[in-house]
Amino acid sequence: MSVYYNENDPHAAAWLRELIQAGELPDGEVDTRSIVDVRSNDLAGFRQCHFFAGIGGWAYALRLAGWPLDRECWTGSCPCQPWSVAGKGKGVNDSRHLWPTWFPLIRERRPRTVFGEQTASADGRYWLDLVLSHMEGIDYALGAFDLPAPSVGAPHGRPRLWFVADAEHTERRALRG
Repeated sequence: MSVYYNENDPHAAAWLRELIQAGELPDGEVDTRSIVDVRSNDLAGFRQCHFFAGIGGWAYALRLAGWPLDRECWTGSCPCQPWSVAGKGKGVNDSRHLWPTWFPLIRERRPRTVFGEQTASADGRYWLDLVLSHMEGIDYALGAFDLPAPSVGAPHGRPRLWFVADAEHTERRALRG
């Protein structure tokens, strides 16, 4: 198996397994532990890792985009409650702020490409600044954009921030010598 799914909600994990069984998502291992309990060595051998996997939206999007299963990438949509108006507004003081748990795994395993997403609230932009700073600090090239739900036909105004981080940015390396 080359795909790892991390989802600690039992109902979402069961649904994820059903979608894998039905062939809607790539075959893979569903790990129901909290990301807090995942260690870098647990991810050895996986080409794609989907954290906060839900029902496999990232894996499905990659399949629709034609992303090959053997092309390394990690995805994650960290919980938005610390940053959204629906949460308690605790930001970095919220126990659901899991970037500090996900980032060390990224730093240790250095996947080639990382995709992520967060709410586009003012606090969500603070989160994105933190992510960009950390990722650039370990030499990833990054791009980010705001893509609201109506731009893809959804009937609500849920604004989202998206980022992509690339570790194999040969153009940037060439400029630095």
